Amino acid sequence: MIITATGVKRGFPIGGDTFWALKGIDLAVAKGKLTVLKGRSGSGKTTLMNILGALDYPTAGDVFFDGLSLCAASEAKRDTLRRMKMGFVFQSVALVSMMTAYENVEFILRISGYPARERRKRVEACLDWVGLAGRMHHLPPELSGGEQQRVAIARAIAHRPLVIFADEPTAELDTNTGLQVIKIFKDLIEHEGATIVMTTHDPGLMEVADKVYELADGEIAEGGAG
Repeated sequence: MIITATGVKRGFPIGGDTFWALKGIDLAVAKGKLTVLKGRSGSGKTTLMNILGALDYPTAGDVFFDGLSLCAASEAKRDTLRRMKMGFVFQSVALVSMMTAYENVEFILRISGYPARERRKRVEACLDWVGLAGRMHHLPPELSGGEQQRVAIARAIAHRPLVIFADEPTAELDTNTGLQVIKIFKDLIEHEGATIVMTTHDPGLMEVADKVYELADGEIAEGGAG
C-alpha cells in the first residue's frame, strides 16, 4: 500500500466545543489504482484528502505515505513530499492565469527540480497526453473549463508523482467532459502506473474506481468500503 491511515480524527474548535469532521478513519490506498472517497458535501472527504496529501494534520491518528509517518515528518519534509512525490488537481483548477498552458506545466517541473534539459519534452508529452498539444501556448482564459482541467491534470502528472490527489475534478464539468477526465485518469494508471485518490459525490463515477470508501458524517459508512 502506498498510503495507510489509522485512527485519523480531525476536530475543529467551534465556540467552546469541538466539531469532529473525521471520527476515526482507517483506510489503505493501493499503488497503481484509482481510489475514490465518496460522500455528500460535509461528509469529511475533502478534509481526509487534505490530511492524506500532507496539506493538513490530523488531531489524532496517523498517515503513512510510502512508509513515512506524515505526522512525525518535519514541515520541510512534508513540503518536499508535496513537491516531489505528490500531484494535486483541485476543483477550482488553480492555474496561473498569466502563464500559458505550457508555462503552467513547466512551472511544476521547475519547483520539483526536474532536469532542465528534459523539461520541454516532458511538458509537451504531458499536454499531448491530455489532448492539448495544439493549445499549449494559450492562456487559461482562452481555454474552456474542460481544457483548463486537462491542463491541471498535465501539471499534476508532469513530475511523475507517486500519488495524484484530485478533489472533485469533474464537479464543474458537463457529463461528457467529466468522462473524458476520468478516461485520462484510467489511461494514466494503465500506461504510467499512476496512483490516484479522488473525491466525488457523483455516483456515476463509482464503476470506474478500483476501491471506493464512502464517508458519512466523518466516518466510513457501514458497508462503505468496496
